[in-house]
Amino acid sequence: MTAAGGWRQADRGPRLKRKKRGGGGGSRELSMVDDVEFTSYYGRPIIKPPVWKSPEVPLYLFLGGAAGSSAILSALGEFTKRPTLAKAAQILAGGGALGSVGLLIVDLGRPERFLHMLRVFKPTSPLSVGSYILSPFSALTVGAAGLHVLGWFPRLRKLAAVGAGALGGPMTTYTAVLIANTAVPSWHAAGEQLPFVFAGSGMAAGGGMTMAFSPVAEAGPARKMAVAGAAIELAAMHQVENGHGIVSEPYHEGRPGLLLKIAKACTVSGAALTLLTGRKRVGAVLAGALLAAGSALTRFGVFEAGMVSAKDPKYTVVPQRERLAARQNGHAPTVTR
Repeated sequence: MTAAGGWRQADRGPRLKRKKRGGGGGSRELSMVDDVEFTSYYGRPIIKPPVWKSPEVPLYLFLGGAAGSSAILSALGEFTKRPTLAKAAQILAGGGALGSVGLLIVDLGRPERFLHMLRVFKPTSPLSVGSYILSPFSALTVGAAGLHVLGWFPRLRKLAAVGAGALGGPMTTYTAVLIANTAVPSWHAAGEQLPFVFAGSGMAAGGGMTMAFSPVAEAGPARKMAVAGAAIELAAMHQVENGHGIVSEPYHEGRPGLLLKIAKACTVSGAALTLLTGRKRVGAVLAGALLAAGSALTRFGVFEAGMVSAKDPKYTVVPQRERLAARQNGHAPTVTR
């Protein structure tokens, strides 16, 4: 069933019929009402779309993911005697964390609003938990990078790198949980896959950029992380784009669809170059740039797909009607596409 067909079918509602008099047979019926096309009041969205700014918020999502995976590599580099890799990863993690905080403050409008988010800790709020991940992560990564550049207190630097590495995993994924916890249809429906998309995307970006700024002799862990992240991102994103019926449409149509297609081409090319030429300097730099570009475009594509689904009433109403019909009929909902 096509998306448009399913939409009309879901909105048609019960049809009133009457038997046609005469004409023989007695089985032919006439519809009392014409087919109708759905529209909301004044064509307005049914849910309120997020007021998050673009490109600030998609860049925030990208930098946070890249910084989280870079922090893990920096801790690994510290304890596997890869000083250049550790330094490159720490500078990338610290720069990404600082950039994330700056973009978040720009989106909030005033710096004190970021501080207000830290006044209360709510374990049930992804935003509150995320604030308490971002703050110590930023302090530790910036501290480790600064100590490495200055050459001061190596033991304290390693301690900071370990702490940042421990927070690196949550840092790459909490934003996915945050957006999936909203009422935006295309984010909410993909709530189980988006953390894997963001984790894989962050690994591809962090691994790729660290690989590009490290000697090839030390960049083995970065290459492995980059390729593994690309595979995870592509697999999870395929499910997001195709596994949720009508609310998957925005991921492969229009501007979000174009962004995600380019992102996929960059990620596949970057992973292939990493495997084929990642042990050569030029190949490592080119592959790292492609993987970082793919990760950034993935975040932009996911962000814009969610906005499209929030603004179009059909992505809110059709799944709701199908869930209601499924409950009434006693079977699992199958979201029409």
